[in-house]
Amino acid sequence: MSHPSITEAETRTHQTFTALMWALSHPGKIYSLPASGLAAFGAIADALVDLETSYYSSHSELQNLLVRTGARARSRGEAMYQFYPALRVATVSALAEAPIGTYAFPDESATLILGCTFGAGRALRLSGPGIATTADLWVDGIPDSFWELRAQICRYPLGWDVVLVGYDRLAGLPRTTRIEVV
Repeated sequence: MSHPSITEAETRTHQTFTALMWALSHPGKIYSLPASGLAAFGAIADALVDLETSYYSSHSELQNLLVRTGARARSRGEAMYQFYPALRVATVSALAEAPIGTYAFPDESATLILGCTFGAGRALRLSGPGIATTADLWVDGIPDSFWELRAQICRYPLGWDVVLVGYDRLAGLPRTTRIEVV
């Protein structure tokens, strides 16, 4: 009896999903991805986005990767998964449109996937579920105004889950994570 073999694409999706799961379980801890650059965003889309979900991205090359998932392209105010390989200051205020869920359906909030650089820039002091005391994460490429907006938006159980992507690594910041920019 032969056993089914796992394809290279299935292996990549499994590795990506596992990294996402651990990253959101242990906020601020960095995990490796099986892809880098824009392909890392495509790998995350392959792991999370399907026919029953929706996405938003204004990045034309990434849109081509997202279309192949079969998910529906939606506006920033509707999309459950939002991809920003480079978050610009001018875009931050528009993120206030992204769904934050409702008290009856907090799971109807958006997950924001943001490009960044780890190990440089601003120090984020993290606390909350999944963190023993506090954890520091150095992130560059995310405007300070984003952290201010997130602090206003996230009121558990409402808010966004955020996945930071730096080349071939990621870190998760669930809505339950308190962030102090130091």
